Amino acid sequence: MQTIRAAAKDRMRGYCRVCPICNGVACAGEVPGMGGLGTGAAFRNNLSALASLRLNMRLLHEADTPDTATQFLGQPLAIPVMAAPIGGVSFNMGGAMSEDDYILAKLEGCQAQGILGCTGDGVPPFIHEAAFAAIRAVDGHGIPFIKPWEDNALFEKLEQAVDTGAPAVGMDIDAAGLITLKQMGRPVGPKSPAKMKRIIEQVPVPFILKGIMTADQARIAVDVGAKAIVVSNHGGRVLDHAPGAAEVLPEIADAVRGQIAILADGGIRSGVDVLKMLALGADAVLIGRPFSIATIGGQSEGVGAYIEQIKTELQSAMVLTGCADLNAIRRDILRPAAG
Repeated sequence: MQTIRAAAKDRMRGYCRVCPICNGVACAGEVPGMGGLGTGAAFRNNLSALASLRLNMRLLHEADTPDTATQFLGQPLAIPVMAAPIGGVSFNMGGAMSEDDYILAKLEGCQAQGILGCTGDGVPPFIHEAAFAAIRAVDGHGIPFIKPWEDNALFEKLEQAVDTGAPAVGMDIDAAGLITLKQMGRPVGPKSPAKMKRIIEQVPVPFILKGIMTADQARIAVDVGAKAIVVSNHGGRVLDHAPGAAEVLPEIADAVRGQIAILADGGIRSGVDVLKMLALGADAVLIGRPFSIATIGGQSEGVGAYIEQIKTELQSAMVLTGCADLNAIRRDILRPAAG
């Protein structure tokens, strides 16, 4: 991973510093790029919310070989992790790889390690075209996310997304305020519950809503027919001073767990972070920037190396907290930081 990160740092120069601690401090306000919007507070809040949680270490048990396998919407996952939908290599990552090579390498690396990769959307068209082609190339082993476009563009892209053979389709409704799209003259916006329900009813595969940050919005997602949500502040890139995902995840999980699948992203860097998010109520997590760094730095092999690292860290943390499988991960393994 050190070699992969060093290569990524060189190839992403001017767009991402590949800092030893990826906390959004050095890149605050760098949008486009990999930073957070404005002051970068929402990016940093993702990290600080996770860092504020401690783990209760327990070793008097028999959980010496934890089982990390799970399913998401009927799809098997070797670990409860998926690569988040990040695209736009030329805008956000320096352009050292083409969009086609980047997204295919990410999906192939995920597929080889028994997890799913997600793809992004944006302007210009080659972003979603590369994404859809990559999903087809891995036999539908990926989940496309579409921006909340206005009707004509939205329904056209949703139809194309379904045609890739993907097991589910998502919409990152948290992109409704993305400034880069406004700068390119492509309208996106929020959707009323009634309109969102109509959209979901026209999609023949499970629908995921990404960008849920309150319990009431999670209940609306259930009501409109979504099969999964992603608790996410869009990596801190759309609303300055939004809370971190780990801050709001427990109240959302308490409101809708058992009614809808719950994913979470934001500041997850290690297997320990994955464990914390699961303890807070997520069924699985999305990881964004680290997967992009692994892809740019090492192509599909870099992705595989990162997934192996996450799995090893997660298994170790499960042993040290007494969790034999994912069902054993409960909130009582956490304690807040003192003071």
